[in-house]
Amino acid sequence: MSITLPFRFAATLALALPCVMSVPLATAQQHYPSRPIRIIVGFLPGSSNDTLARFVGLKLGERLGQQIVVDNRPGANGIIGGDLTARANADGHTLLLMSVSHAMSAAVYHKLPYDPLKSFTPIAMLGAGPLVLVAHPSFAANGVKELIDLAKAKPNALTYSSAGTGGINHFGGALFARTAGVQLTHVPYKGGAPALTDVMAGQISMMWGTMPLSLAQIRAGKVKALGITSTKRSSLLPNVPTIAESGAPGYEIATWWGMLAPAGVPAPIVDKLNTEISGIITQVDSAQRLAAEGAEPWPLSSAAYAKVIQTEIEKWTKVAREAGIRAE
Repeated sequence: MSITLPFRFAATLALALPCVMSVPLATAQQHYPSRPIRIIVGFLPGSSNDTLARFVGLKLGERLGQQIVVDNRPGANGIIGGDLTARANADGHTLLLMSVSHAMSAAVYHKLPYDPLKSFTPIAMLGAGPLVLVAHPSFAANGVKELIDLAKAKPNALTYSSAGTGGINHFGGALFARTAGVQLTHVPYKGGAPALTDVMAGQISMMWGTMPLSLAQIRAGKVKALGITSTKRSSLLPNVPTIAESGAPGYEIATWWGMLAPAGVPAPIVDKLNTEISGIITQVDSAQRLAAEGAEPWPLSSAAYAKVIQTEIEKWTKVAREAGIRAE
C-alpha cells in the first residue's frame, strides 16, 4: 500500500527539509576538519607523487590542526588510488594527490572505474615542470634540428624508451613525432630507471625523461640533453634550448601535480583547502622542494585547475588516438 501526502503538506515538507538538513551540514563545514585527513597516493612510496604528498601533508596538517595520513595505493598508473578516492565520502577528509598520469590514463584506457572529470572535485594545483630529451653522448644528433633531419632520413630507425606504455615518457615521444612530422619507434620498459639505463648504454636512441631521473646523468656526462619540453628554458639547465624553439614549434609537455577530492565536496571546504594548499606551495621551502622535481609552484583556483585537467585530457586523448596508444 502506498501513502500519498496531501500536495500542500508535501510541498511544505519539501521546502522545510533543506533548511533542516542545512543545519548539520553547515555545522560540519564550520568545524572542518573534524578528524584526520587521508591523502591517497596511487603510486609507490618514494615516487614524486608520494614525496610531494608527504611534504604538503605535513604543512597542511599544521595549518588545519589535524593529522594528515598518506595512504599509498599503487597500481594501474594511479587508477587504483583514483577509484578509491572517487568512492570515498565527499566531506573533505579524503584527498588524492594526482599527476598528469590522471589525464593520460583517461586518454589510453577505454573504460575506467570512474569518470576522470565528473567523479572528482578539483581542489588545488601544486606545481608543474618540463621533461628533458636525452640521448647517449655518442648519438649522431646534438640538437633537435639534427634529430629531426636524422629521423626523416631513417623513418622508425630511431628508438625512444619509456617507463611504460601510456605514460608521460611515451607521450613525450609520440607528441614529438607528430609535431615534427617524423616516425620513431617506442620501446616500453617496466620503470623509468631501466629505460634510462639503456639510453646510457647506447642501446636506445633517446628518452623524454623527468628532471629528477635525468639531471644527475646529464651532469655526469652519461647522457646529453637535446632539448627541454616546456615553452621556456629550465633554470636547472639554462643552456639547453626548448624543443619548440629548436625545430618543433608548438611542442610542449609538462609533468604536473595537484589535489583532488571525491565529487560533491561543499564549496566552503574546497575554498578552505585551496587557500591553505596554495599558501603552502608559494612558500620558499616549497618552491625549493618543487625545484628538486624540476618544477615550479603553480597555484590555481579550483575552477582554473578543473580547466587544466579538462584541457589535458582532451590534448592527450587526441595524441593517443592519432598515435594509436592503448593501455596494455
